[in-house]
Amino acid sequence: MVEIRGIEFQSNTENDMGLEFYNLSHRFGYQCPNWPYFRDVQIERMHYMAKSGVLSQTITTTMHVTTHIDAPAHVVQGTPFIDEVPLPHFFGSGLVVSVPKKKWEQITADDLEKACGHAIRKNDVLIINTGWHKVYDDGDYFPYCPGLVPSAADWIVEKGVKVVGHDTQANDHPLATAIGPHRNGPLLPHLADEYKEWSGGIAWDEAFPEWEPVHNKLFSNGILGIENVGGDLDAVTGKRCTFAFFPWNWDRGDGCIIRLVAMIDKGQKYRIEAGENF
Repeated sequence: MVEIRGIEFQSNTENDMGLEFYNLSHRFGYQCPNWPYFRDVQIERMHYMAKSGVLSQTITTTMHVTTHIDAPAHVVQGTPFIDEVPLPHFFGSGLVVSVPKKKWEQITADDLEKACGHAIRKNDVLIINTGWHKVYDDGDYFPYCPGLVPSAADWIVEKGVKVVGHDTQANDHPLATAIGPHRNGPLLPHLADEYKEWSGGIAWDEAFPEWEPVHNKLFSNGILGIENVGGDLDAVTGKRCTFAFFPWNWDRGDGCIIRLVAMIDKGQKYRIEAGENF
């Protein structure tokens, strides 16, 4: 048991179910890190103890903040909204893999094959740990993250992965988004010269000629993406786990903030109920 604010609860790792639960989500709240073109999160207490004897809060936010899952409709017009995606796509077993990366480095098919090609299974959930959840911050995280590139998307589709998550800012490399020279960008134009110097003379639009190619490839194949994975990610890296990350039943939702949870059943005694009558 664990005591929280004077009340006892079963703990994440010691409970009657015999399961271990690991939170893989960043916190959501006031001044949480935010993508460069989104309005800041706003939270207002409509009722509080001195006023009403209860606490009720109103939240204004995009769903593409903190740890969240994108619906295909977020990027690919005419594809399913979040409420239309069947529930099995928000639950399942899979891998947490280590793919360490530095500033602006690419996550490629070769990286994924080396990390888990021997262990990946069809319909797995794949969670990628680059180490960037440790620097989750507005200043460096969003503009300088590593990111998935088209070869990785091709590998994910080929292997039949059901959902891919990662501790980076988007399903694409940041310079393949509006942070770079695409669509309503560049949101951060000063990065053009910085990237050219960093890359040894390659222009950013030469290195990343397409707008969000990984989003487009994955979503067009029914593969959802979880962005900004964090929390206890290191504790389950290198392990096969069961994951749950259900979104709201939001009509025409383009994505949803989620509580991504990894579960481990070392005793193998817990079971999903068979649905027998009582």
